[in-house]
Amino acid sequence: GQVNSHSIEPFPGFSFPKNAEIENNRLGINFRFQNSFAPGWLFQASGQTRAFWKDDYEYKANGNNFDAESRINELFVQRSFDQHSIKFGRQTVVWGETVGNSVLDVINHFEFRDFTIIDIEDARLNQWMVVWDYFGEESNWSSFINLYPEFNPAGVRGSPFFFEPTFNFTDYQRDGEVLVEVGTQWKKSFDLSDISFMAAYLYDNQMRFEDPLSGFGDAIGKKNDFILLGFSANRAIGRLLLNFDLAFSHDVLADSFNFPGTSALASPLNLKKDRIGTSFGFEWAIDNEQSLSLGIQAQQLIDEREGLLPGQQLVYEGVYGSWLVRYTNNLLNSDLTIDSTLQGNIDGNSLLASLGVSYTINDNWAVSTQVLSISSNTESPLIFFDEDLRVGVTIEFSF
Repeated sequence: GQVNSHSIEPFPGFSFPKNAEIENNRLGINFRFQNSFAPGWLFQASGQTRAFWKDDYEYKANGNNFDAESRINELFVQRSFDQHSIKFGRQTVVWGETVGNSVLDVINHFEFRDFTIIDIEDARLNQWMVVWDYFGEESNWSSFINLYPEFNPAGVRGSPFFFEPTFNFTDYQRDGEVLVEVGTQWKKSFDLSDISFMAAYLYDNQMRFEDPLSGFGDAIGKKNDFILLGFSANRAIGRLLLNFDLAFSHDVLADSFNFPGTSALASPLNLKKDRIGTSFGFEWAIDNEQSLSLGIQAQQLIDEREGLLPGQQLVYEGVYGSWLVRYTNNLLNSDLTIDSTLQGNIDGNSLLASLGVSYTINDNWAVSTQVLSISSNTESPLIFFDEDLRVGVTIEFSF
């Protein structure tokens, strides 16, 4: 929960208190099943169930009553033969090389619900896809068709990321409309490096919402399709792995953005732009127990002022982006793990600092704790979480 009672002033002359309170009090069950049921065939499924107890924000949002939810994550069948692999079902596609902070991490929609999830790599949601991989002698091909593109879900009522909108955000109303996403990637491996070129036709993960014409009812979700061209590369130098990603996006929404604390906000402008973005960094295995990684992401709209009316302003202008640093240390034969993460935007307007410690008691039991501190100024949407200090404890039983 949030343990630091304080007040914030998001706008000059307007402040409100934030009291210490429990945010999460829940029981979770995760499952994963894998079965090679025939030569060349694999079935894999994973999912989760959550039960929300007293003082959990989902318990409060349900009228102070017990609540629960379940979700299927992976659910696919894979067929491998010769140099080919075909997977059908719910899955993810990851193209970016930069850990947790890549401009190419845009294929799967995602959800930031709690501050225990601050990286895109941990928040990806699976979608119904067909993925075909070809493993050649000189290079590899990977292509996908997303049969049912989905969009980022709106913030869950009561969660830290939820703000009461003027009109309720709903799912996209397809009305029989068939939406499809497609993409392909060519990858070539060298002695100590890899390079990839990719192209995809996608929909913005974040919908743009308009007020209902009648002035009553739910907000109207609007989709936007765009084209992505990308390049990625990595290079190993001893214990150091260098990463680089480059993305050109044609016809994205001018105010399309996704970052913890803002992913449920709608784009106020129905204006399409081209965008160039890059992400780069490294992963360093200091020794057999310690590792350090850095990822920096930077993006800019091309001709950003073109098409804007007098007085209109974009949420992000010029070069914008974020950075992420992560350190991990495994001790006591990996029974004790200490990890630290720093994440912020490149303008220096916000900072998330996380420290986690996990200890494996035996083959069945483990316990972990996490401390998360947030600092922000009024130039960042995270100003609503400035000076927040969150502490959490998780007890895990596995078999």
